[in-house]
Amino acid sequence: MASIDPIELSQSLMRCESVTPLDAGALDVLQSALEGLGFVCQRHVFSEDGTPDVDNLYARLGLGAPNICFAGHTDVVPVGDADAWTVDPFGAKIKDGILYGRGAVDMKPSIAAFVAAASRLAGERDTINGSISFLITGDEEGPAINGTKKLLQVITDQGEVLDDCIVGEPTNPTSLGEMAKIGRRGSINGQLRVDGVQGHAAYPENADNPVPKILRLLKVLDALALDNGNDHFQPSNLEITTIDVGNEAQNVIPAHATAKFNVRFNSEHSGESIEALLRRALTETNIAYHLDLQVTGESFLCPPGRLSDLMVGAVEKVLGVTPELSTTGGTSDARFIHNYCNLVEFGLINDMAHKVDEHIAVDDVHALGDIYLEVLRNYFD
Repeated sequence: MASIDPIELSQSLMRCESVTPLDAGALDVLQSALEGLGFVCQRHVFSEDGTPDVDNLYARLGLGAPNICFAGHTDVVPVGDADAWTVDPFGAKIKDGILYGRGAVDMKPSIAAFVAAASRLAGERDTINGSISFLITGDEEGPAINGTKKLLQVITDQGEVLDDCIVGEPTNPTSLGEMAKIGRRGSINGQLRVDGVQGHAAYPENADNPVPKILRLLKVLDALALDNGNDHFQPSNLEITTIDVGNEAQNVIPAHATAKFNVRFNSEHSGESIEALLRRALTETNIAYHLDLQVTGESFLCPPGRLSDLMVGAVEKVLGVTPELSTTGGTSDARFIHNYCNLVEFGLINDMAHKVDEHIAVDDVHALGDIYLEVLRNYFD
């Protein structure tokens, strides 16, 4: 069986303009490559009222256990200012050993590298003692409601069992092999509103200015010491991201003031405990307020074990460096997957993710495929 070239497959995927929630043929490209290796593929389209359809793919090679899954996404963020790019954002051009294009880092070559690793393993062995699967979504960069979360529910209802999972998100800060993720912080988006009475700035006695009140509330939130972190997590943090009164006139006291903030919290908390802490602190000010909170992901930790050991050992063998097992960074679809199986996240270098002229070294894509192959070899041994 001929092995898959990870660069050629990366280019084919990157030439699909799959800006969330569009698929633009990316999953067709992937499905064709996987079916050529003997994978059985199934596609699932999900939507909700008011949201667009999202195409997703689950593919499996083999029927036995254990089943090691690769999870990722083919959707990408918009290109932004197209005139600022020095290359075609969807041209997948290679120049001086560098692969350019939207999705080069996050995360189409990671998918291609794992496909290439699976093809090489299949070329080495007549059979494997278990199964390899792919769980690929089309809305990770968007609201993430019609992708991984629903796909996991559907395949579980069908009797599929994931024993372990490698999530191919870009995890390395500046060089390949620096960092793997074994957990993620939780995230809460908050909106705080204070109501007042609009009036003339010259007659404040006839109005009720909400701005000083919301500033006092925000000062309380900003001063909160949520925790000191722990052995696996950095301290939780709350960041105020915007304050708005919708007021274009300088001589009018506004009727409302609104602020938005985000909390990234570690395993010392849950979304529920963070909400209780915030409401208690705000209520103690005796200022009337309205608070809306949305938990977009709970914190989680997959303690170091066999899977993370396999990843560390593979990186050490291929690159000669030992990656840090970290929980830093933003959220990923791993926040859904950890409820079903153990996982580790490892992918490419993330410093160019979502940027103009997004790019990755061709050699890094090949090295990532070598790392994935080493993990698979030892996993089934």
